[in-house]
Amino acid sequence: MSNNIQNEIIKNTYSQRKSNENVIVKRNIKDCVFTDLFSNKKYLRELYLSLHPEDSYITEDDLTDITIENVLVNNLYNDLGFRVGNRLIILVEAQSTWSPNILIRSLIYVTTTYQKYINEKNLDVYSSKKIDIPKPELYVVYTGDRKDRPAELQLSKEFFPDSKNISLDVKVNMIYGDTSDDIISQYVLFTKVYDEQRKLYGRTRQAIEETIHICKEKDVLKEYLENREMEVVTMMMTLFDEEQISKNHDATIRREATEKATKIATQKANENFVLNMYKDGCDIEYIARMVALSPDEVRKIIEKNNDLALV
Repeated sequence: MSNNIQNEIIKNTYSQRKSNENVIVKRNIKDCVFTDLFSNKKYLRELYLSLHPEDSYITEDDLTDITIENVLVNNLYNDLGFRVGNRLIILVEAQSTWSPNILIRSLIYVTTTYQKYINEKNLDVYSSKKIDIPKPELYVVYTGDRKDRPAELQLSKEFFPDSKNISLDVKVNMIYGDTSDDIISQYVLFTKVYDEQRKLYGRTRQAIEETIHICKEKDVLKEYLENREMEVVTMMMTLFDEEQISKNHDATIRREATEKATKIATQKANENFVLNMYKDGCDIEYIARMVALSPDEVRKIIEKNNDLALV
């Protein structure tokens, strides 16, 4: 992509950003809040205690963040991984659309995490001695309508229900945030408030600001939103900018590809017309006038396809 096109994309994106009411927010707005929220160990500890209230002695220093970026081909803004003692906790993307494929995401994430752990600890998987690895706990935070959703998902049941003796299995615990007012439930409520505001204002800055205002009034993630309100808004808008630039870039590539294809098709049509006229006995000067080419250009076409032209 040329510098002129790239500069134009940035210029157009900046102009869109200046018009707050018309800016559309990236669809995974809630996911970036998820990651940012739990990057703070205070809230990460609250999250862990909501899963294991019996471990009230756990401190922030006992938490080791192992979140892995870009496990799959696209950027993952919202997967979370951390270790606590001998536990490996992985929370996969907060889903508003139900899909059993989240099991595959979880499987890829946990295996990648173990590979990283083994490398960091210099463990020898070829040794005859059994290596020590943390016990995995896999969760999915689901923010859509629960309806009759199950408490857990299992790979063997979802993907191989008619098979026996499956060599590999994965179980994921579902979190719906509808049982208490803990930090996860507050996050889920935040997403529901945003969904309501999005229906009113679209994916706009106003929807973000109204969501933050309502959540603070309802004491939902209040401390987090009060301390990082500007950062949250900026983060959401920045994500949109990145997506918009990507969309503009893709549109430019498609347009350039279309122009190139059209040029090739036009050139091929001209060549066929020239060759057909030449085979019909028309002279080069006449053909040149008919196709708006120079006589030299017509000669080059004929010479390039001489075997065809003389048939």
